[in-house]
Amino acid sequence: MNQDISNSTTLQKTPKAGPLLQHINSPADLKKLSPNQLRELSDELRQFIIDIVSVHGGHFGASLGVVELTVALHYVYNSPQDKIIWDVGHQAYGHKILTGRRDNFHTNRKYGGISGFPKRSESEHDAFGVGHSSTSISAALGMAVANEIDGNGHKAVAVIGDGAMTGGQAFEALNNAGFMNKDVLVILNDNNMSIDPNVGALKEYLADVTSSKTFNRVRDEIYDLLGHFKSAGTTMRKVASRLEAAITAALTPGSLFRSLGFKYYGPVDGHDVDGLRKILEDLKTIKGPKLLHIVTVKGKGFAPAEREQTKWHAQSSPFDKITGKSLAQPSTSPKAPKYQDVFGHTLVELAEKDDRIVSMTPAMPSGSSLLPMMEAFPERAFDVGIAEQHAVTFAAGLAAQGKKAFCAIYSTFLQRGFDQLVHDVAIQKLPVVFCIDRAGVVGADGPTHHGVYDVSYLRSIPHVVISSPLNEQELRDMMFTASTYDAAAWAIRYPRGASTGMNIRDHFETIPVGKGQMIREGEHVAVLSFGPIGKYVIEVSEELNAEGLDVGHYDMRFAKPLDTDLLDQIIEKYEEVITLEDASVIGGFGSAVAEYFASQDKAPKLHMMGLPDRIIEHGTQRELHDEVGIGPKALKEKILSLMPVSKHLS
Repeated sequence: MNQDISNSTTLQKTPKAGPLLQHINSPADLKKLSPNQLRELSDELRQFIIDIVSVHGGHFGASLGVVELTVALHYVYNSPQDKIIWDVGHQAYGHKILTGRRDNFHTNRKYGGISGFPKRSESEHDAFGVGHSSTSISAALGMAVANEIDGNGHKAVAVIGDGAMTGGQAFEALNNAGFMNKDVLVILNDNNMSIDPNVGALKEYLADVTSSKTFNRVRDEIYDLLGHFKSAGTTMRKVASRLEAAITAALTPGSLFRSLGFKYYGPVDGHDVDGLRKILEDLKTIKGPKLLHIVTVKGKGFAPAEREQTKWHAQSSPFDKITGKSLAQPSTSPKAPKYQDVFGHTLVELAEKDDRIVSMTPAMPSGSSLLPMMEAFPERAFDVGIAEQHAVTFAAGLAAQGKKAFCAIYSTFLQRGFDQLVHDVAIQKLPVVFCIDRAGVVGADGPTHHGVYDVSYLRSIPHVVISSPLNEQELRDMMFTASTYDAAAWAIRYPRGASTGMNIRDHFETIPVGKGQMIREGEHVAVLSFGPIGKYVIEVSEELNAEGLDVGHYDMRFAKPLDTDLLDQIIEKYEEVITLEDASVIGGFGSAVAEYFASQDKAPKLHMMGLPDRIIEHGTQRELHDEVGIGPKALKEKILSLMPVSKHLS
């Protein structure tokens, strides 16, 4: 764990924990409690999470929904020897608090503080690092196999939500785990929500059974009947067992999981900590693959979060822990729209003029701002669930039929659809438009969510245009141009958060493909920016201009195809060139410029500034830009270091 956390004087201290919770520094302390104290501890843990998040922000509803499960798991299992893997990790706050991070929890998601997700380097109790969905069952199966090889008798438990269960990798893992018949427990946390309401056939399937009075009544009667047959001989017990299996399979989702080789248990109340403790103790003694289906309420115990579960998935600003009312000071100046909102409203404008336009997102309609399109054109906008690979190929299928598909997807999630980008889109030259949200460092979500690699891997794929706007006006014009471009796929990347707040014209203008523009002419040093990080160049060049230093600034707009005509002009005019991008410096926009310079007889000296070849932790976007040396201060220092001495003296 980062040793600077406990010594931080800049972060507020944590609220006081309840009388039981304040003595829990490890699962070993938890096990000292009697079973009848677990409900009180659960109440204290839930209140502590509310107290923390109401002041410091963070993911909220998911952790409140699994408080009782968290307490029961750590009471029954022996972490870290037994491995508990939290899928996605939004719901792991209670786990972190019970495993030694209570007093540092106020640093959650802050620069230099603890991670908002389970992280192996942070605690021995974080069995597996997560951030993306649907990985827990695969990891748990790997651990279960390792346990069997080592003969240590340890357990592996995967906790996965019904939203994450819709991901393809979860079913691949279920299929393999059932076939291998290994000792793994999957806990399906069924709350009908991920970030937005879940979609798909599995969601409807689970909703039907958990509300089925017939199933619960018949199941109880079968179990009562089996109790009377215990002394009736082997034949009768086999008959009764088959009867139970047949009726249960007909009435429950157990048929689905049983067909994959799992023993199915549930559904059970996920907020009954004593009931969960008892069933987990029983399941701990049962060998082989098992699935426990629990039903919970996201945001349990905080009324506003229970009512508006999407809104309360996470909170970034302080709020009243009784009413939920925001305590943030109202801004006196108008807020610039977020880039994703500019995307969402622009898409509706384009769709009004072009009935070929369709759109999709993998389970992020609110985050990607696809909701306006879904409301305006519900027959042309789709949430495909947590299924990024499917989203890409679904878009390709629509494009193959003449539709103009806009796929709204976070950069970090597009990584999951790499093969589909190659196999289904690029090879077939299908003109899908990828609107890549959260490009660059994203802030508090950290390494699993930074959009670092998209430029590097997209550059290696033929038939893909790669662009990034300097501002929201360019974003609108790029989307308009891409809507009429059918020669190849088109990727438009933009960051998380606010745009510039500039005045946007009503009409669209076509941007020539592969053409940049000069923002400011300079001498000796030119900065070539790719994307909205160019705002730093504007800031720094204005400062330097006031000091009598002229720095060239070029908004390149495209990483592929490059504007080689503009690069030729830059080669003739400047001795030193800096490339600036909020993406991996390896294989990114700067590398594209370097490759072109290398092909020329003469070229300026090139200095590439981008995200370094290491994992970048969490913090605000500006904190991280400054840390890795691509913020305004580092840029200004770099420019000054390249200026001739005569310029400084003048």
